[in-house]
Amino acid sequence: MPIIIGEVAKETMVKIKKASDMGFCFGVRRAIELVEKAANERGPLQTLGALVHNRQVVERLAEKGISVASSLDEVTGGIIAFASHGVSPDVIEHAQVRGLEVVDATCPFVRKAQVVAQRLGKAGFWVLVFGDATHSEVKSVLGWAGERSSASLDVPQVDALPRRIGILCQTTQVQERFAEFVAEIISHKLARFSELRIFNTICNATRKHQAAALKLAAKSDIMIVVGGWNSANTIRLANICADTGVDTHHIETAVEIVPSWLRGRSRVGVTAGASTPDEVIDEVIQALERTAKGNRQ
Repeated sequence: MPIIIGEVAKETMVKIKKASDMGFCFGVRRAIELVEKAANERGPLQTLGALVHNRQVVERLAEKGISVASSLDEVTGGIIAFASHGVSPDVIEHAQVRGLEVVDATCPFVRKAQVVAQRLGKAGFWVLVFGDATHSEVKSVLGWAGERSSASLDVPQVDALPRRIGILCQTTQVQERFAEFVAEIISHKLARFSELRIFNTICNATRKHQAAALKLAAKSDIMIVVGGWNSANTIRLANICADTGVDTHHIETAVEIVPSWLRGRSRVGVTAGASTPDEVIDEVIQALERTAKGNRQ
């Protein structure tokens, strides 16, 4: 509706645009398809931890008989599905001892990081993972690396590191921050290391999502980032958008939208984490459209 100022009518138009790359990544879609297929063929089953870090996905899976076990000791049936974040070798061994049938939904990019960590560990390197040490993916990678490994988002005391180290990255980290992490280690005391190996294990979907979010943020008055509150990649998307200076809001569902966010804004950008389902994104877009229309009335 037009806004009348004196005798001049001006129409405030709100444009809502989605990032060119957003939402479900290959690894998440593959994990969901694997466990749904297993449930259809074998009946109700459990996943070890949430299959993906998104509440709506977990609830939808529960309706199909796919529940969550926090540990192997809680598994009541004969089948267990490993989440997209992967597990360490000792968990696999425990499942085998229990005689459990395994549906391995580990993301291929996470598996690649696990293989890199394992090879480095067996070759005698100290494995240093740039990532959140409490995250399930990072824990799984450290498990494959062995005891001579650690994870951190901060540069460790270089003098305390062995002379041979291999560095890799949590698959959903930010490319530029990983580069800064490596550069700082090298600048401290490169001569101290007899051998230094660096592997960029950030997944393709993460790179594309982040690049698309940054491009859209540069053209927007406000960014809405949709995804689970416990989703690491969604949190990082929100952070990199906020770092550009654009007003950024991380929401999990459409009900969290506050109408005042859109007042005076004409360009609204929307992106979503790799575990955010399409229907949740669609609901957010529709709610933003209703909110923008309501603000004009």
